[in-house]
Amino acid sequence: MARMSVFRFSALALLLLLSACCWADNELKTEDGAEDLSVSELLERANSNLIRSDDNPMLTEGDIAIDSETERNADPCTSRGCMWGKWTDGKVYIPYYISNQFSSREKAIITRGLESFSSFSCIRFRPSRSSDRDWLSIESKDGCYSYVGRRGGKQVVSLARRGCLYHGTVQHELLHALGFNHEQTRSDRDNHIKVMLQNVQSGMEHNFRKIATLNQGTPYDYNSVMQYHKYAFSKNNKPTMVPIPNSNVSFGNAKEMSRNDIARLNNLYKC
Repeated sequence: MARMSVFRFSALALLLLLSACCWADNELKTEDGAEDLSVSELLERANSNLIRSDDNPMLTEGDIAIDSETERNADPCTSRGCMWGKWTDGKVYIPYYISNQFSSREKAIITRGLESFSSFSCIRFRPSRSSDRDWLSIESKDGCYSYVGRRGGKQVVSLARRGCLYHGTVQHELLHALGFNHEQTRSDRDNHIKVMLQNVQSGMEHNFRKIATLNQGTPYDYNSVMQYHKYAFSKNNKPTMVPIPNSNVSFGNAKEMSRNDIARLNNLYKC
C-alpha cells in the first residue's frame, strides 16, 4: 500500500512538472507572438537595430556574415569550392560546437535543427573533435547570422538567445553555412519577383542584389525558408517585393524548409 502511495505521488509530481514546463513554453510563445511569424519575420525582428561591434562581422541581406565590403558582390561560394566534403560512405559530416552560453532547453532547440537534416539528406552534423580543422561554432552573438559555405577553421553561426532560437531560424542559418543564399537573390528572380526599390530603406538596396546562384534545376520557391517576406527592409510599410505575374501570390511565410529547399540541398551535395 505504501509503495502504491509513493507511485501515485511520483506520478502526480511528474504530471505537475510536465504541466509547468508546457505552460512556460506556451507563455513564452504568447508573450513574443513568435508562433505567428515566419522565419523571415523572426530574422528581421531579431536583427533590427543591431549596432555592429568589432566582435561581430558585417552583415548583408539581413543575416549573411561577410568580412569586407568587397564580399557583398562576391560570386556564390559554391563556385569557389566552399562546400563541405563528402566521405566514402556518401555522407557529409559537419563538425559543430554549441557554446555553453545556451541553456539545456536552448541547446535542445539547436540540436533538433541540426538533426533534422539527417532525416531528408546526406548531411550529418556531429559534435566537433580536437582533430577537426573546420567546424561550426554555434554561439549567442548579436542577432542571427551565418557565413555562406565552408570558410575554414572556426566558423561562427550566431543564434542569439533572444530572438533566434526557433527551429526554422536554425535551419535557415545552417543552410547559409551549407552554401545557400536567399531565394530573392536568385539569378532568375526577375521572372518571379519585382523588387520595389522605391520602398526600400536608404542604404539597404544592396540586400536585393541579384547574384549568379546555382539553382539546382529547382523552380523559384515562394515557400522557401530562404525567401524573405514582402515588407523586408521597407521604409514606408509598403511592399519591397511583389510576386509576378500574379501579385496575389503569398510568399515569405515559411516556418521550416520546403520540399524545394530539401531538393536543392540534395542536388548540391549529390545525396
